[in-house]
Amino acid sequence: MKKLSKVYVGLILMFLYVPIFVLIVFSFNETKSRSVFSGFTLDWYARLFNNDIIISSLVNTLIIAILASIASTILGTLAAIGINGMKKVPKAVIMNVTNMPIINPEIVTGVSLMLLFVFFAARMHLEFGFVTLLIAHITFDVPYVILNIMPKFKQMDPHLYEAAQDLGCSPFQAFKKVILPEIMPGIISGFLMAFTYSLDDFVISYFTSGSTSQTLPITIYSMTRRKISPEINALSTLIFVAVVVVLIVKNIIENRQAKKLGLYRGK
Repeated sequence: MKKLSKVYVGLILMFLYVPIFVLIVFSFNETKSRSVFSGFTLDWYARLFNNDIIISSLVNTLIIAILASIASTILGTLAAIGINGMKKVPKAVIMNVTNMPIINPEIVTGVSLMLLFVFFAARMHLEFGFVTLLIAHITFDVPYVILNIMPKFKQMDPHLYEAAQDLGCSPFQAFKKVILPEIMPGIISGFLMAFTYSLDDFVISYFTSGSTSQTLPITIYSMTRRKISPEINALSTLIFVAVVVVLIVKNIIENRQAKKLGLYRGK
């Protein structure tokens, strides 16, 4: 059974990652062929960085991802602190409401936000573009930040805050010196996850973007509708590498925190 389970897992991993591996390999192909590898080249990467449309979309995507991640991390941290202080029943209700955007299909969220922006556009002269994109990204990032921070509160001794105040700390000092360091790994993980989701989001961005401000996934979609260029392979490879790096950093932070927690409990 163990061998069979290993074979099964291997087939699943092949199904998931072989297409990505093929895409990476053909991003270095000399010709535009998508079936025959004729030779190694970096020309497609050079052309990619000389493509003004792609570079503009990349810069826009990074700015939105960074701003949305920072804003959602602040809002998510404050929300997690508030939720942690609630009683059992209200806390469970709020957590279920918070998790709904994660479970909800992205197309439903995207259409809902689009209709909301249309409603405000008619009354406040709000145009679809950078602002609507940023608000949309913050909206779907906040639940992921909360989801990463809440387990840190469960791992923490609930009496630490009161103990710090008994030793002379003000409420703000107790939060800054005791609570914040304890939940910081969750905050960093939430920030990285929010950044990752903002970086590669397509569906929600498609419904909330305007002609003046588009993210990289939307630009890629527009390019593939006309003709698939090896530049897309190169761009997809770079995005894949960036996401993998972010996930590795996130896992390193979580593993270090787990080791520290293990040592603390061991003492």
